[in-house]
Amino acid sequence: MTALILLSGTVLLGASVQWLTGMGFALVAVPALILLLGPAEGVALANCAAGMISVVGLAGGWRRVRPAAMVPLCAAAACTVPAGTWLTRRLPPPALLLTMGALVTAAVLLVMRGARLPALGGRGGALTAGAVGGFMNSAAGVGGPPVSLYALNAGWTVREFVPNAQFYGVVVNAFSVTANGVPGLSGAEWAAVAAAMAAGGALGTAVAGRMPEHHARRLVLVLALMGGVTAMVKGVWTLS
Repeated sequence: MTALILLSGTVLLGASVQWLTGMGFALVAVPALILLLGPAEGVALANCAAGMISVVGLAGGWRRVRPAAMVPLCAAAACTVPAGTWLTRRLPPPALLLTMGALVTAAVLLVMRGARLPALGGRGGALTAGAVGGFMNSAAGVGGPPVSLYALNAGWTVREFVPNAQFYGVVVNAFSVTANGVPGLSGAEWAAVAAAMAAGGALGTAVAGRMPEHHARRLVLVLALMGGVTAMVKGVWTLS
């Protein structure tokens, strides 16, 4: 029962953050999910949940999607998703925890710094961001930060970024679910996840109009950083 409550709370928090800021489910939820379910199942659940949230979120903003940027991003992601899946199936769980925690932590720190990288400019930048994001999404469930950095370097506004990030989330999570499979949860766990996603959506939507965007973004990054560090510590502790 305790595990079910923790699972529901993790998904609810991730879904709330996703609806509040337009991204962030995986950053917030993946470290806790891999601790609760194990690396492979945690990533698979994050792929499913983040993909579904992106589908719903995209319904109202698909007309603002930029095909010229999204086609190379998604094509590059499709090429690297299998490599991320291969990694998750080869590394032992402690090493995988450490790797995932390190990927999340590094990605969050880059986004926090607002890193501007020449390699992420133009068509080549889209290919680079898509490739790194696809690998990270299938290996660690977190494919958003490279796309955020690409958007930052491209000078996109938040209004421009959100629908394109949701489109990318739909596509890359579809690839990742195909490669990683669906998590083997019980009926009660699936019901709890579905209820938590619905409740998180309602909560995030209600809070969205009351919390300044920069505060919400900072909250996402702080929670994600805490989760990434926790996963790394757990991995090191298990290895020792």
